[in-house]
Amino acid sequence: MTSTPASPQRRAPEHWPASARFARRHEAPTPRVPLLTTPPPTPEGRRDLRTLPKAHLHLHFTGAMRPQTLVEMATEQGVRLPPHLLDLDPLAVPADARGWFRFQRSYDSARALVRSEATMRRIVREAAEDEALEGSVRLEMQVDPTSYAPWVGGITPALEIVLDEAAAASRDTGVDVAIIVAASRIRHPLDARTLARLAARYAGTGAGKVVGFGLSNDERMGETSAFSAAFRIARQAGLASLPHGGELLGPQSVREVVAALAPKRLGHGVRTTEDPDLLRRLIDEGVAFEVCPTSNVQLGVYHDLGHVPLPTLVEAGAEIALSADDPLLFHSRLLAQYAAARDVHGMSDAALADLARSSIRASLADEASKARWCARIDQWLASDPATHQAT
Repeated sequence: MTSTPASPQRRAPEHWPASARFARRHEAPTPRVPLLTTPPPTPEGRRDLRTLPKAHLHLHFTGAMRPQTLVEMATEQGVRLPPHLLDLDPLAVPADARGWFRFQRSYDSARALVRSEATMRRIVREAAEDEALEGSVRLEMQVDPTSYAPWVGGITPALEIVLDEAAAASRDTGVDVAIIVAASRIRHPLDARTLARLAARYAGTGAGKVVGFGLSNDERMGETSAFSAAFRIARQAGLASLPHGGELLGPQSVREVVAALAPKRLGHGVRTTEDPDLLRRLIDEGVAFEVCPTSNVQLGVYHDLGHVPLPTLVEAGAEIALSADDPLLFHSRLLAQYAAARDVHGMSDAALADLARSSIRASLADEASKARWCARIDQWLASDPATHQAT
């Protein structure tokens, strides 16, 4: 038995023809688009954070997209964006309305617009340009090529496009852009093995190379141990183990990640602070923490930036890389994370320089580059704060 389809006038907007969606989109007010690279003001007597050399080690591919780029792509494709993608300040959302489900819907909406090689190249290029504006010297961007493979002929072309543009953008911007291939917890572990083998083919340390293998998406999904074979493949190829853990779930989950995946860095890891013995163990083993304060607040892990346990990690001696995670969705880039460390947690310029050095040490760049960048941090700290004030 077949049903009579609804008339076009009664269909939900997502089922309208593209031309109708496009027209409807242009009837609506132009969404307010935040400019994420606007620098925070530099307080009197402080040094400009834009000129502090730093490494950005936790940035997702789609989440790195500029809001204006998202709007332009949606307009071109006739897609009406969910209002909360651009029209709300994420940190103004009530704590009980935050969470993973809302975040994932937004991420999926943005990722669905990435449908061509040109768009993929644009995301990498603009991310590198934005990092340069904020003083980053190294970017390690995380990508799951599976998500973009249908539009460019497979996972291998998808990864090669990202790597090629990373190398070109590095030459043009001066930011060393390397890539982390990340499997997803919501896909089968055999898919992770396929990605690990692909990542191994492009392993290296410099710009345009794969430097690590990650595991992202909802921490609460899947069995961590089921991905151990994929990470073993990656490690045998010289790739660093860089899984997510310790944000949505607590210390027991971190123990499982450590036991099964032997991380060199832990994506987030902030909830390790709930178990001081575990925290001490990871620090002693040299595991670094990719701390993304705005992400923690946006996902409802902590009520506000003041509750993010950055000071606890610092006081414990952890190696920390402040990161922005998904600026497109959280409306907050790397520079804002350093500004929060300064303005919310009261960190001095010397403490911020230590954080920047920590991010450099935690990166997967070669030792000569690390030494050169750390020397520039020393120069930043030795400079007169008066020379950093806006005219």
